[in-house]
Amino acid sequence: QVQLVESGGGLVQAGDSLRLSCAASELTFETYNMGWFRQAPGKGREFVSVVSRSGGTTWYKDSVKGRFTISRDNAKNSVYLQMYSLRPEDTAVYYCAASNIGVIPTSPLHYAYWGQGTQVTVSS
Repeated sequence: QVQLVESGGGLVQAGDSLRLSCAASELTFETYNMGWFRQAPGKGREFVSVVSRSGGTTWYKDSVKGRFTISRDNAKNSVYLQMYSLRPEDTAVYYCAASNIGVIPTSPLHYAYWGQGTQVTVSS
């Protein structure tokens, strides 16, 4: 059974950094694009970033460009989201997800597998 397990969330102050990790198991990891999504209270799940199968292509939500960096290590079946200069509006549950559709899928509908999420809270 495919499992995606996120870690690294927490409570930080505005301007701080966090690094989220997502470890995959029972998945042919290198054949999947890996994405990060987030969901704030009362809001829908929104795309944050995606990295292609090889790691050679990445894409970001406009509001996180220049502050977040996505990366993956296919040898470790893991994907990461390094977040800098965090803002209160980044507060959400962050989910990693796996997609074998396209190159840089940004719709949650294109993702077959999801983790349980990790909470990120940024205080002002």
